Amino acid sequence: MSSATAPGLPHVDAVTPAVLVLSGPVSPREVPRLCDEVRALLETTGAPAVVCDVGGLGPPGLAVVELLARLELTARRAGGRIRLRDPGAALQALLGLTGLGFETEGQPEQREPPPGVEEAVETGDPAV
Repeated sequence: MSSATAPGLPHVDAVTPAVLVLSGPVSPREVPRLCDEVRALLETTGAPAVVCDVGGLGPPGLAVVELLARLELTARRAGGRIRLRDPGAALQALLGLTGLGFETEGQPEQREPPPGVEEAVETGDPAV
């Protein structure tokens, strides 16, 4: 007797990340609503993280840093995290200055070199 198996990986549950698009300058009055949206996305999708598309936020400032910090705190309280999509160099620099570390979509894991980067070879090293 033979049985056919389904194609693919039956033990892997592919979860599409939940995405929250942040656009324009966000007023302080909108922050609680956005926090509620992050909490709802984590609860309804069961995803471990909400991807926050920050490409449309405009020039970064302390209001943006506060918004992202509050969204991250809300996500952690709900058992998840937020991940940034399309942060500009200025926003990344500002977040670095404030000491807030956010995972960025497409960012290589720590201590893992980006694809295509090779280690330097010293003269006299034996071939592997």
